Amino acid sequence: MSRITLVALFAAIIAAGAFIEIPIGPVPIVLQNLFVVLAGLVLGPILGTASVALYLLAGILGLPVFAGGTAGVARLLGPTGGFLFAYLLVPSIVGVIAGRAKLGEKTPLPRIIIAVVVGFLFMFIPGVPWLKFRLNLDWQRALVVGFFPFIPGAILKGIAVVLISPRLRRTAAAFLSGTK
Repeated sequence: MSRITLVALFAAIIAAGAFIEIPIGPVPIVLQNLFVVLAGLVLGPILGTASVALYLLAGILGLPVFAGGTAGVARLLGPTGGFLFAYLLVPSIVGVIAGRAKLGEKTPLPRIIIAVVVGFLFMFIPGVPWLKFRLNLDWQRALVVGFFPFIPGAILKGIAVVLISPRLRRTAAAFLSGTK
């Protein structure tokens, strides 16, 4: 039951992060990507991915959990669809790099930093080409619209994740082991 609880909690947190947005064009600045990376760090690759899958399923089924309070399959097929699809893979990548949080063990900080950097960068790999394709942009314009404006925010969000994840990883490990 504790695993289901954490998966549902992170799906809800990711959804809440979509409502904290700065609309700057076809791709808004949101906090949901911070929580997607955090899900991989705290829950690991399997449960973190399950939380994102639950979040995406809620949006596909019509709950207004995507940026701007939107929902539906059309959102996945729109300009930001590549970023949403990346969300499904990021927790697996981040969770594998960071390794499983174990009770009484600290994950080396460089490992967490690498996991966070790779996680945030990986969101752009499917996101920018999908944006280019959907909006019929050249590569330069796709980078200007879907990558460069997000670098400062990704750095700030990455710092926040690196700072809060060690404690959350220990708490989740204790919760999942039944000692807390």
